[in-house]
Amino acid sequence: MTAGGQHDPIGIFDSGIGGLSVLSAIHQRLPAENLFYIADSAYAPYGELTAAAVRRRSELVVQALLAQGVKAVVVACNTATALAVDYLRARYTLPMIAIEPALKPAIQRSSNGTVGVLATRATLSSARYAALLARYGNRAQVIAQPCPGLVEHIERGDWKSDELRALLQGYLSPLLAAGADQIVLGCTHYPFLRPLIETLAGVQVEILETGPAVAAELQRQLSQHGLLNDSGQGQLHFRTSGDPASASAVLKRLYGEDAVFTPL
Repeated sequence: MTAGGQHDPIGIFDSGIGGLSVLSAIHQRLPAENLFYIADSAYAPYGELTAAAVRRRSELVVQALLAQGVKAVVVACNTATALAVDYLRARYTLPMIAIEPALKPAIQRSSNGTVGVLATRATLSSARYAALLARYGNRAQVIAQPCPGLVEHIERGDWKSDELRALLQGYLSPLLAAGADQIVLGCTHYPFLRPLIETLAGVQVEILETGPAVAAELQRQLSQHGLLNDSGQGQLHFRTSGDPASASAVLKRLYGEDAVFTPL
């Protein structure tokens, strides 16, 4: 590593704005780190693409992050993790932090042994999810629910319309009917719907997301490689392959009027 490596930015990417939920957890845990986020919104949702297309887009985005001199990459997308992270790790040597549905902690925390997972079709049909299920699924009844359409609502800033509420209610119904007391948000977009999910699911159901765990793993790997920056105040930078104005409208709801996406 170069002498100034610890002051280099951390690259974070997702198929759209969903990974901002992970960026928020990272920024909260590691406030001194500079973060460079790419939303590949022109190709969102990755969950509707072929595996080859997800790998191709993920590699192009990683190359764009490397051009910014990043010291580590966080794949803040469950679909990209499921379909592309092994491919990326075989090609790049910098720390590459992945994300996966919080199935293990959900099973550990369940009082009745019934867990629900909300995710994209691509994540749920991936070999990586199958391996996760094989490792932990025999300890509980795991009900997987694909959620087509949710990402598109979130990308356009719709987090509580009647149409969205009805769509989400339909996806939650089989999980609640089965008695799930833990629901795993297996897509980084879905934490933006957490208030609505909590309302629809009720107080007896715990909602789990993975942003804080990813931030902790990132901190561990940066420390291990001598790359952790723990002084000063980090800067946030946002780029998108989609419409910057549309993405910025959502970003401003999270970080204020000065937060904007610029074109990738």
